[in-house]
Amino acid sequence: MNDKNNKNSIIRLFNVSKRFGGKLALKDITLDIEQGEFIFISGPSGAGKSTLLKILYLAEKVSEGQILIDGMNLARISSSKLPVLRRRFGMVFQDFKLIPNRTVYENVALVLEAAGEKPSYIRKKVMQVLRTTGMEKKLKALPPTLSGGEQQRVAVARAVVGEPSIILADEPTGSLDSQSAQAILDFLMEYHKKGTTVLIASHNLHLLESTVRGRNIEINDGIIKRTATML
Repeated sequence: MNDKNNKNSIIRLFNVSKRFGGKLALKDITLDIEQGEFIFISGPSGAGKSTLLKILYLAEKVSEGQILIDGMNLARISSSKLPVLRRRFGMVFQDFKLIPNRTVYENVALVLEAAGEKPSYIRKKVMQVLRTTGMEKKLKALPPTLSGGEQQRVAVARAVVGEPSIILADEPTGSLDSQSAQAILDFLMEYHKKGTTVLIASHNLHLLESTVRGRNIEINDGIIKRTATML
């Protein structure tokens, strides 16, 4: 299904399928996503939502088809250019994936350190995003001492600190209470307002109802069943 055909597309998938063993997790997906779109990928557990995000981030390779990210064909990208491409993405995971023996500040700063930024810039930028996500008072805390909602705020800070053009969030509120879940959604929507393309994969329909504007792509059995505009 391809309901977008725009020269401003930042992500384009052409007949993409993904197999794990003999099982098809994604089946013949064709999709265009424009720069600055807010996309909610819905569907039950095991529908293929997480797999879709993983192939975009190159955590998994497609079995068939082609993917273009900002005009770059993922099948042809060299290993030397892979880190540069990945810096265009910010990832938010359901299980946070924070380094337990590093402080909140250090977890977020690692992204910029890996990119070779100067220490003065790193401190300024990290403190900025920690203030934005309400975690500046916990900058010296270790992740295991934080609540689930706090850890996910740190994960969002880490995802956005490098100013990515695309944020991929895989079930970012799955283990959170409703108040914390809404806070995480609000943070992601704020970055979307700044022009960032945001893709959220979730089976939580309450999140979909809370989204002000965007597009819902419903996946089931590895197939795009329908798309709808959220107003």
